[in-house]
Amino acid sequence: MKSYLDVLATPGAWRFLTPALVARLPYAMLQMGILLLVQWSTGSYGAAGVASAAAAISQAVIGPQTGRLADRYGQPRVLLPQVAVHALALGALLALAASHASLALLVLTAALAGASLPQVGAMVRARWSHTLGGSGKLGTAFAVESITDELTFTLAPVLLVTLSTLFSPVVALVVALTLIVTGTVVFALTRVGAPEPMPVKVRSSKGVLRLRGVALLALGFLAMGSVFGSMQVGITSYTAQLGVPAVAGPIYATFSGASVLGGLLYGAIRWRVSAPARLAWGLALLAAATSALMFAGSVPLLYGAAGLAGLVIAPVIITGYTIIERLTPAEVRTEAFTWLTGGIGLGLATGASIAGQLVDRFGPSVAFVVPPLMTGLAAVLIVTRLRSLRPLPEPASPQQAVGRR
Repeated sequence: MKSYLDVLATPGAWRFLTPALVARLPYAMLQMGILLLVQWSTGSYGAAGVASAAAAISQAVIGPQTGRLADRYGQPRVLLPQVAVHALALGALLALAASHASLALLVLTAALAGASLPQVGAMVRARWSHTLGGSGKLGTAFAVESITDELTFTLAPVLLVTLSTLFSPVVALVVALTLIVTGTVVFALTRVGAPEPMPVKVRSSKGVLRLRGVALLALGFLAMGSVFGSMQVGITSYTAQLGVPAVAGPIYATFSGASVLGGLLYGAIRWRVSAPARLAWGLALLAAATSALMFAGSVPLLYGAAGLAGLVIAPVIITGYTIIERLTPAEVRTEAFTWLTGGIGLGLATGASIAGQLVDRFGPSVAFVVPPLMTGLAAVLIVTRLRSLRPLPEPASPQQAVGRR
């Protein structure tokens, strides 16, 4: 616990962490919120999954580009116009859903809302890397960020489902919009820890996604994102079938709460196993843990299976961010972080879309086939490419070379 307190005592940290938490809470609400909103408007989980997938795909594609701009021009010059566009897009989506517009319009507007979602999470990690880079505290700082992510995924579903049940999905997303605008603006105007702009270009022949290990990690994070997306659809539809839709939020919050616990335990351990090996084992354990969802035939068993899966997810995410920080140069680090965030978003899209179609055709329980299948494939891929996740050794200096002779 002392290591966490030391990181949180970093001068000025709370000045950017507090607004970032407010801004990131709606990130966990957006995908599930769009899912509920479009299902409420159209009556179809399949249509809802397509709209949610459109938002996640556009976020996955555009997010790294905004990360690149933040590396080159600074975070405030990217975040402030981005959150303005996001507010307009999400407001338009709410109006279209309330008027029961066509699915094509809903999907297009959902895609714009996803594309304009501010990448606050990646920018917070860039601030930690800038502030603590080279120290032994950075791994703990990344653990703090993953725990924060999971806290938002714990609180957001409860808030979202509660507001949607008591009022409507429109009200829930209005609250989300208010939070994201407020938090993002305050975060952008808080300069503490923000890296200075570094207009260094990594050209397409050696682009960030083609740097050593980045694409492989993005694929691993895509598999983890599929867990979030398919579980959201599976839990939401399964609890509705059981006649208790209001427990979907608490069940998903159990998953996220268990992930917080897993992240706390993981960050407190001094690991002797290499980070790439921990990533491979973590994905394999996640595949095994999520398999329990397929056999959860009641609400209590859903709680237990969700908690079991949650214990594994944060440690895997922490490990991935730790690896990519070691593999990428500082001038492109925000963009590298957003590729991982984008991988999760694309996984959300993939998982939600596939699960939505499976629910419409075969029933809610079939949605739970997606998480173990995706994470199992990712574990196999990581095992076969472990070497690419280890930094290349530094070239010997002339003085070292002479010493060896």
